[in-house]
Amino acid sequence: MEKQQDFNKVLSRVDVLVLAFGAMIGWGWVVLSGDWILKAGSIGSIIAFLLGGILVICVGLTYAEMTTVFPKTGGAYHFLKETLGMKAAFIVAWALLLGYISVVAFEAVALPTVVEYIFPNYQAGYLWTLGGWDVYFSWAAIGMAGSIIVTIINWIGVKQAAFLQIVLTLLLTAIGLMLVFGSTFGGGEIQNMDPLFVGGMAGVMGVMIMTPFLFVGFDVIPQVAEEMNIPMKAIGKIIILSVSFAVLWYVLIIYGVSLSLGPNELKVSSLATADAMGAAFGSPLFAKILILGGIAGILTSWNAFIIGGSRIMYAMAQDGALPAWFGKIHPKYKTPSNAILVIGLLSTLSPLLGRPALVWFVDAGGLAIVLAYFMVSVSFLWLRKNKPELERPFRAGKSNVIGWSSFVLTIGFIILYMPGMPSALIWPYEWIITLAWWAVGFYFLFKKTSPAKPELSNSGVNENVGARNVN
Repeated sequence: MEKQQDFNKVLSRVDVLVLAFGAMIGWGWVVLSGDWILKAGSIGSIIAFLLGGILVICVGLTYAEMTTVFPKTGGAYHFLKETLGMKAAFIVAWALLLGYISVVAFEAVALPTVVEYIFPNYQAGYLWTLGGWDVYFSWAAIGMAGSIIVTIINWIGVKQAAFLQIVLTLLLTAIGLMLVFGSTFGGGEIQNMDPLFVGGMAGVMGVMIMTPFLFVGFDVIPQVAEEMNIPMKAIGKIIILSVSFAVLWYVLIIYGVSLSLGPNELKVSSLATADAMGAAFGSPLFAKILILGGIAGILTSWNAFIIGGSRIMYAMAQDGALPAWFGKIHPKYKTPSNAILVIGLLSTLSPLLGRPALVWFVDAGGLAIVLAYFMVSVSFLWLRKNKPELERPFRAGKSNVIGWSSFVLTIGFIILYMPGMPSALIWPYEWIITLAWWAVGFYFLFKKTSPAKPELSNSGVNENVGARNVN
């Protein structure tokens, strides 16, 4: 299939930075902050996010270098294709797709959960019970309607989606900072932060395993490489800046919540961050205001991962790894319209699984994301060893320390999801999602006859990079 060069190069530095940052801060900080503090303590949970941030920064640095060498839509798919071959490329792309679609589905389920906080007991039209939770049509319809709207916005163009991302991220950031300042200078009390640690290292590890899913988002940047109107050298700096901002965000939210609510209050709170905002300002009205930030966070992640997932599908379709239908570019809007429709459809159906699906998507998607990070680390090390002379507009250090750190850390995280570990995937739902996804993936993988592994040439890659550095 001949590759189309039909994308519009319209994304600025600000667009790209906000796209990644908005994707990483999402909704989890609203609904899960209380769980983190109860599991590891106020300081323990902060340490967990700092350690998780180290993993993501190491992986982010490998992504940053690889993106400047292979600035193509599809990101990690092309990293692996150009180093370890088509089969490895398919596996990393399929893993990322599961991770991205899990986030999109998570947000579709999270939206009615948030609305329920504002308008409790609005359920009507009982459908069925899954995971011990009753699914109602009115509840599911909220998430389904939101999914349709976000899908349409992405359908009509990436610049429109990027503008939405900027507006929502500014709203989200302002409300989050209100919580931090309100807790610090208003109703927060330092004694609420006790206990500082809960469960020792086990508590810290229990929170840390959630961080890959929560930090996923910076890797959306490589997916839109052909739609960015910025020098390649700037991409690496933007990736690291976006990850650093996200780490700081989660640390500040944990600090703000732990100042405003003590352990007893956290135990009875359904949305700890919203309740902390109300306590910080002494009014339940401010809890509702924070929920607006939560909705903005849902939409920023939702938006970013439809963008990222559809671009991976497009790249795979261009090489025949997926049916050509997925690689169609809309003649007017210049977006991978069919891929967007498929992800939008899966997102629209996911609220029918009910609220327990939030946990299923986090766990199944988290393992897939860490697997993809591991493979990118291997690709990075392969390229450093076999093509040291290759031009790299952004280098992740002169030595291979970053690559090996990313390699070791991702293996450690993968082990945490395996059977026998406290954080292993739960049977049957999480394993069904994982196994069904890979069954479909292996069907496509073995149906396609993989070409021989491509040979890298300095001229081919460097010409591509050089052409993109003129902006």
